[in-house]
Amino acid sequence: MRQNSSSRYQSSLWSLWSLWSVKGLLLSVMLLALAGCATVAWYGQAARGQIEILAKREDIAELIADPVTAPALRERLRTVLEIREFASSELDLPDSGSYSDYADLGREAPLWNVVAAPAYSVVPETWCYPLVGCLAYRGFFDRERARALASKMAAEGFDVAVFPATAYSTLGWFDDPVLDSMLELSDPALAELIFHELTHEMLYVRGDTAFNEAFATFVGREGARRWLARQGDDAVVREWRASQALDRRLTEALMAARERLALGYGQASGRDELAAVKSLEFERLGSELRRLAESEGGHRIEAWASGELNNAHLALVATYEAGVTAFESLYRSECAEDFGCLYERARALAEADAQRRAAFLRGDH
Repeated sequence: MRQNSSSRYQSSLWSLWSLWSVKGLLLSVMLLALAGCATVAWYGQAARGQIEILAKREDIAELIADPVTAPALRERLRTVLEIREFASSELDLPDSGSYSDYADLGREAPLWNVVAAPAYSVVPETWCYPLVGCLAYRGFFDRERARALASKMAAEGFDVAVFPATAYSTLGWFDDPVLDSMLELSDPALAELIFHELTHEMLYVRGDTAFNEAFATFVGREGARRWLARQGDDAVVREWRASQALDRRLTEALMAARERLALGYGQASGRDELAAVKSLEFERLGSELRRLAESEGGHRIEAWASGELNNAHLALVATYEAGVTAFESLYRSECAEDFGCLYERARALAEADAQRRAAFLRGDH
């Protein structure tokens, strides 16, 4: 089937070792033997999900040449190849086999991420894995499994949220394909997502989700800006800039609420005061988002304004956004908008200790 399914934009980092090889299978068995039953089940579904994607890969060039391919899909795949070539030639992102294949999974998203935070904290829970370290979310290829974990953690008192992930990176362990969920995005958003995921493939710091996502988010956005400028369509550029400005306003509102909650939780004494801080701040945030939705519109803002928000939602936003400004400042002020300089500085930070990277993300540099 080559029909596309609807999805929400939420990119994700995901890494699995090679289950395709004897070495990978042996490593998997060894690790699973040391794990509890719940962990074994999680790795099992992860392996099955990754194998499904690998099995469904089709070469994009062959699909474009195939007269059976639907014209709309053919055009989208041509755009993917243009974006992929730009990533390597103009952004110096990895010239790997990623995004030269297409996989149609026939569902909203390839996987769903569970994010959780304590009832009175905006710091997310983490789950730790071999090779990649600890991440601020738990991913499932099956939505019902994700919902089951979310329900379990909610019953234990956590704030939880389940987010569909439009794409994810295997960090070069596999050649990641373009998924049908990705093709639901606009061209600029598709370009941004591919650049984002290739950035993970280029540079990844084990266990430092905040650094990895901030770096990839900035490169993805700036790369999309450059790619759009190359297209020469002024109307599309204006539309994209307006969309980016609106997204910034949404992000600023969410991050400000997170900062107020972090401060309020830290100063409150006793459960009643904590509950009052939480209630007040989420009421304030809800009112602000509804005003923004009424004045500006936009599907993404309306979705946030109409939903029931909690600490987990704000923790996720911070995972992707908290350090983006630091990379933007580095790129524009110290690197004179040169990606080579940015990558060199990012690699140096990757080799530094966690405290140095955290200080950089806070702007203490």
